[in-house]
Amino acid sequence: MADEKKKPTYKFNKSKTKTPMREQPPEERIKNFNEVPLGFTCEEATAEGQRCIQCKKRPCIAGCPVGVDIPAFMNLVGEGLYEEALRKVKEKNFLPAICGRVCPQEDQCELVCTMNKPEKNREPGGVGRVERFLGDYAMEHDLNILPSKEAATGKSVAIIGSGPAGLTAASDLIQKGHDVTVFEALHRPGGVLFYGIPEFRLPKKILIKEIDGLKDMGVKFIMNYPVGKAESLNSIRERFDAVFIGVGAGLPWFMGIPGENLNGVYSANEFLTRVNLMGGYQFPEKSDTPIKKIKKVAVIGGGNVAMDSARTAKRLDPDHVYLIYRRTKAELPARIEESHHAAEEFIDFQLLHAPIEIIGENGAVTGIKCQEMELGEPDDSGRRRPVPIEGAYKTWEVDTVVVAIGQGPNPILTADCPELDLNERRGTILVQDELTMRTNLENVWAGGDIVTGGATVILAMGAGRNAATSIHSYLMSESGVTAR
Repeated sequence: MADEKKKPTYKFNKSKTKTPMREQPPEERIKNFNEVPLGFTCEEATAEGQRCIQCKKRPCIAGCPVGVDIPAFMNLVGEGLYEEALRKVKEKNFLPAICGRVCPQEDQCELVCTMNKPEKNREPGGVGRVERFLGDYAMEHDLNILPSKEAATGKSVAIIGSGPAGLTAASDLIQKGHDVTVFEALHRPGGVLFYGIPEFRLPKKILIKEIDGLKDMGVKFIMNYPVGKAESLNSIRERFDAVFIGVGAGLPWFMGIPGENLNGVYSANEFLTRVNLMGGYQFPEKSDTPIKKIKKVAVIGGGNVAMDSARTAKRLDPDHVYLIYRRTKAELPARIEESHHAAEEFIDFQLLHAPIEIIGENGAVTGIKCQEMELGEPDDSGRRRPVPIEGAYKTWEVDTVVVAIGQGPNPILTADCPELDLNERRGTILVQDELTMRTNLENVWAGGDIVTGGATVILAMGAGRNAATSIHSYLMSESGVTAR
């Protein structure tokens, strides 16, 4: 492997802006579910790697929740040493093709990048774009790079949930020599990565390929196995030396307004699951799961899930897609890239509107009535609070409504184990601290959205890593061995 401390042999790329990434044109991509960004060529990735100035402070590493050595892999890519760069990434992140696509780098590693100087019209290094390139390069060249495994410890760990937190914990623990079994309630592994993120943002073949790498390392996956129903948590605890709960937050929230029980109202979870996990957009040719034929759809919300829902709906060939949000564009919680893509794809943003009634006829949706809003003083989130404008309303004719205002933890597992401490208001699992992720139960840890509520993929991965480190220390202390 190249010595990461030596000075690069190349001349730095002094471009102030990121190397552009090619994309499908909006008028074409709204007619298919193919990925929108087309990725880097080797030449483009090398050019972007050479933009990293290899600064001494390296703030990007601290900005990454899983601690990837970003300057090292950017340097290696700049040298054209792609396989070595991939090995460097996989020392900390087993899922580069996924994280390069869905992680909010602009709020993490790229935000704190030394080059990020908007006042000087200078952009940060394109970390996510290069990481994605490395993941794709591995697949295109059939590079099955697996981390080394330590000697078997004889200890067993159950991972409940195969989302990003569970996959990360499984990867770390299998490398430490523990026997790891993942239990998943659905028929495909990946959790929210599979059922929640559309094909045009994260192709399923990429997700499957990266999960296959865990299987190659020896991680066992048991599908169609909802812990809490198929088997109790306490039974799992008796069978395994340690348990990690990473079941996510899959229970949808609704608005509590009249008409939400009408035919044609979906939660974002159901809508995206029907399309992503069950292939509803291919009905009836390749799928048995239909999606209602829609003409005009209203998506409620402003986060990434709302953008995914609106952009997915657009690909089902409706006449019109509205995105209704109670604040302005400046307060949208979605990634800038996602809202930008949605606007390019002709999504009709109806901002400063809050739904107050879903209108129906003969049990089916016919319209949605909204209260017009204006912004008041900031609330606890730091965003200006939306305030109703008295007497101001607007109604749109729609036949479908997708509610994408957030989700909470599904109580199937937690209700089965009342001795597990929960946040009474939110229903999330309480942990002792963010470094260990230990619950109040002796051999049980938890992490990801089941602890934090809905958050990002990379934050869930960071929680899975912290939990795995704590689990390893616990298992080794039980064996009278000092953890390495």
